[in-house]
Amino acid sequence: MITHIVGISLGASSSIESGVAVREISSRNLIYVDKLFSMNDVQLFFENYVSLKNSIICVSLPWDNTMLEGKWRVLSKPYQLIHSEEERFINKDNWMQRFSTRGSELLLNLKNSGVDISRYETYLTRQKMNLYSNYKERSSADCKFLQSALKFEYGFDSLPNNMMPVAQLEAIVGTILAEEKLKNKTKTIFEFRGLDVINL
Repeated sequence: MITHIVGISLGASSSIESGVAVREISSRNLIYVDKLFSMNDVQLFFENYVSLKNSIICVSLPWDNTMLEGKWRVLSKPYQLIHSEEERFINKDNWMQRFSTRGSELLLNLKNSGVDISRYETYLTRQKMNLYSNYKERSSADCKFLQSALKFEYGFDSLPNNMMPVAQLEAIVGTILAEEKLKNKTKTIFEFRGLDVINL
């Protein structure tokens, strides 16, 4: 029986924070919200999480930040077109690889052990949930918008008035998506490293 839903916003590297949020289905309350950094922290969370088999888990897909030097190239990477004839394009320094493979082995092992685990793309999910702002992604204005929307539109009354880290807020978005998966309202949009990537 599913008793909890878990959202994890995975950072692209250990220098970028990851967030975790756990909700209890019966009370609909957040019972745990925290920041994680290294993959060891993420693995330690799963090892110590007692309701692993009784949870639905959604883990975000972090962007792959490894590519050619230059700030404009790094910022433009998520907006590169997906080409049907990729053999004609030289994939120098993985510039065509949008998502990082960080944590894929750990998550696949969890799936193979019987855990209900899926991936999600944060920005596509935010758009579907009308949580996408016109501000620069992960800026303080975007973060404040997301926190206010979660508090007033989705009923997370326990969120504080002061600003929370964006990784924790994106993890809460993951819990909303996991709840929709429990209600069979999600669909698989593609597969990444053996796990379904879902959205509304």
